[in-house]
Amino acid sequence: MTMLSKFPYLRQDFLASIVVFLVAVPLCVGVAVASGVPAELGLITGIVGGLVTGLMPGSSLQVSGPAAGLTVLVFEAVSEFGVGTLGVIVLIAGLLQLAMGFLKVGRWFRAISVSVVEGMLCGIGLVIIAGQIYAAAGLKAPETGIGKIMGLPGAFIDALSNTKALASLAIGAGTIAVIVLWKKLPKQVQAVPGALAAVMLATVATLALSLPVATVKVEGLLGVIQPPGSEALGELANPAIWGTIIAFALIASAESLFSAAAVDRLHDGPRTQYNKEMLAQGTGNTVCGLLGALPMTAVIVRSSANVNAGAKTKASRVLHGVWLLLFAAALPSALALIPIPALAGILVHAGWKLIPFRQIAPLWREHKGEALILVVTAVAIVAVNMFEGVLIGLALSIAKTAWEASHLKLEVIDKGAGPVQAYLSGNATFLRLPKILDSLEALPQDRPVELDLSGLHHLDHACRTALQNWAAQHSAPGTEPVKVTAGAEPAEVASGA
Repeated sequence: MTMLSKFPYLRQDFLASIVVFLVAVPLCVGVAVASGVPAELGLITGIVGGLVTGLMPGSSLQVSGPAAGLTVLVFEAVSEFGVGTLGVIVLIAGLLQLAMGFLKVGRWFRAISVSVVEGMLCGIGLVIIAGQIYAAAGLKAPETGIGKIMGLPGAFIDALSNTKALASLAIGAGTIAVIVLWKKLPKQVQAVPGALAAVMLATVATLALSLPVATVKVEGLLGVIQPPGSEALGELANPAIWGTIIAFALIASAESLFSAAAVDRLHDGPRTQYNKEMLAQGTGNTVCGLLGALPMTAVIVRSSANVNAGAKTKASRVLHGVWLLLFAAALPSALALIPIPALAGILVHAGWKLIPFRQIAPLWREHKGEALILVVTAVAIVAVNMFEGVLIGLALSIAKTAWEASHLKLEVIDKGAGPVQAYLSGNATFLRLPKILDSLEALPQDRPVELDLSGLHHLDHACRTALQNWAAQHSAPGTEPVKVTAGAEPAEVASGA
């Protein structure tokens, strides 16, 4: 049996793995630096995403690694609890994901309002862009999302009078320009991913012009691995850390499973098994936690690159993990040449792509309530923080659903002679019961009344009982009792019945 007959797609998967590896390197390093941790921790998460999560069943073509979407949350966690405690947070979040996978709640993440998810990504995108503009200029960013945005005009003024900051900004802006323009070049050139080309050009420009720009600090792969110690585990007694852990678990899971749904639309291969994918993500994050690395999610940028490069099986993502491991082990010194503003430029571009510009206008035209949830979620994330912003969005979404679920319309047709016809449509719940009874009790008691309930999608017990009581008591003596039509069958409810 030849190698090709055993692995019929080896060539396609091998070539796809190279493309995914080239896309992953600048993103892994960029996300780590933006999260306030050593660059190598981003590579470790990418390696685990390939070699551990990549081998597991779930979604065969989506690729996992450190995500721009979690940058804000990780930075907040590292600022509050320290890099040493990051491993514990990621470890427990991974175990929570495993529990959710075993309890088969993976599919339930598909029920989360799309507006909340897009609002979450929009808010994250805004905070990433604002924060990374400071990094591109070599300036310290304010801690809060609002502070970052409000401080931008002052930061630009400071940068204009500082040669070092201007050189740094030029490298960041140049990186963004290369990524954007790269897509307009011939297909053969685009074989090299735009982000990688931009970082390489920025590195060459910095070295050739001897620019005074900060570069990535390198500590070596083994030097950054920091398994959680007893002191870090002791932090679990701090109630504040549990909000962060739950946020990591829920947001990483939501991002991964929404990414899986998006990747399924890109190919016609096997569909995602959501509960198994949750187990794969949980296993990956548990391992990342034990190594003290960044949390992982499935990443749409890498996953779409994998599909577009012609990957057919999970072999491509496993191989991409092998290439990341070889790179991190053999060429760590190459990282030390990368200018930090170039990585900031990559993340500004990634943050921009998280903002759903195309969806907002049509959403506003068709579903104003959903558009409002999206905007409020995004603003709350910028104004408060990631976790509470998402909770605000979810609460709004639930409130909107409850309001719509109790939507009810009563139409009365009175031709002056004959029976008065009343049509109820929508959802009759106890929330609308006072309004229903007020309207029905206002109907004339000395005329026959026909109440048609066939337009109701839902009639709860409280409403059913109240309608029966009203029908039994409404008609004056000597008047025909109220006729109630439920579906196709008229049901005469006699007085006193």
